[in-house]
Amino acid sequence: MFKFVDRKDQMNLLEKAWASEIAQFIVLYGRRRVGKTRLVLEFIEGKEGIFYIAEDENPRSQINELKDSIAHKLEDDFLRDTDIENWKELFNYLKKVLPEEKKFFLAIDEFSYLIKNDNSLASALQKFWDTFLSNTNVCLIVSGSLFGLMQEKILSHSSPLYGRRTRDIFLEGLSFRYSTEFLNMSFKDQMKTYMTIGGIPEYLLKTHDYDRYGTFAENEFLNKDGYFYREPYFILSQEFKTIKTYFTILDAISKGNTRPTEIANYSGIETRSIYPYLENLIRLGFIERQVPVSGDNKSGIYIIKDVVFDFWFNFVHRYREHIERDMTIHGKNDFNRYFGKRFEELVRTDIFRYFFDHPKVGRWWYRDTEIDIVALDAEKDDILFAECKWSDDIDSEKIYRQLKEKKDEVLWGSDARVERYAVFARSFDTKFTRDDLTCIDLKDIERAVQSQM
Repeated sequence: MFKFVDRKDQMNLLEKAWASEIAQFIVLYGRRRVGKTRLVLEFIEGKEGIFYIAEDENPRSQINELKDSIAHKLEDDFLRDTDIENWKELFNYLKKVLPEEKKFFLAIDEFSYLIKNDNSLASALQKFWDTFLSNTNVCLIVSGSLFGLMQEKILSHSSPLYGRRTRDIFLEGLSFRYSTEFLNMSFKDQMKTYMTIGGIPEYLLKTHDYDRYGTFAENEFLNKDGYFYREPYFILSQEFKTIKTYFTILDAISKGNTRPTEIANYSGIETRSIYPYLENLIRLGFIERQVPVSGDNKSGIYIIKDVVFDFWFNFVHRYREHIERDMTIHGKNDFNRYFGKRFEELVRTDIFRYFFDHPKVGRWWYRDTEIDIVALDAEKDDILFAECKWSDDIDSEKIYRQLKEKKDEVLWGSDARVERYAVFARSFDTKFTRDDLTCIDLKDIERAVQSQM
């Protein structure tokens, strides 16, 4: 088993909950393969309790499997031999045998499979918590990968379990810094890999036998037998009963249709009807709505947030016929355009913080003028303008001049605001020297990342 990486904040939250002298109801959720099971297993190591992983089966099978897990842990032959027909009966029995004063955990992984197959579970668990568990020292942990069900059946106002949880943890992918611990490649290829699969631990493990990004992408994405070749289909089919419309919307956004009207026209849907679909995709973490960091919130655009989905729609879906026929994909410009876009996003959301400490960082655009990164510090009246280039031998002086021409269009701060500039690139022809300019290449980024290891 690969070493456990990061998750310090989440482990601290779980340990704090365990140290409490009152009952805990912890909801852990996140996308498929993000590492929820591993986190729970690391947390319960050395602690007393019951751990159960649910399967997507009929309710009776699920009840029997959990019952058998509990009977085995408690060495309860009576429970093992007793026929339990529903969740209410199981929970009523547990009231008799679970410890009340002793610290004890009951962890149910893939809980979303249970509530998916039996609508009565949420109400039964609510009564179990209200009448028994809440008065014990038990730590109840439920985790699940199906975003929609976890939010609807546990976290939403309409759920019988609403207000019962003592803590909810949304587990996201690892940052670039921690993801590099999985990757045996050059730093440039590590970045390309991260911009293709993100920080999902299970995905990162698939790279372990590769020392070059190109070989990894070719074998695992651009191959009909590759691990990622059908992955988005599987994820979408778990979340939605009918995936056709959502699939088309994601395809539309991947092709540069970023505004609601554009997405609706591409998808063959009325503009006013597109918003519920977009909201569902945002809620599940597949896309996000971006607005200018200092500007009109009404001029938002939609981009694909999930890195695997973004790469897949740009290359696997687009070149599917080539892949099926084992034909070579000639899309060098497409790859450069894709990595340019993802490099900008990676710098803005992750790398930027290694070099600057502005509290607010985002994109900026107005009409035909765009700036990759505008960073704001209202307390210091400090604004920074930056461009990101996934290219070599960049002319930093030229970009510096271009940024200075655009900067007055960003209406923010006072007339005496401090204005600074930065250029991020793979490499520079020459790093232009100015007191208000910082030039950062891959070597600088690599040193910054390694200094945090």
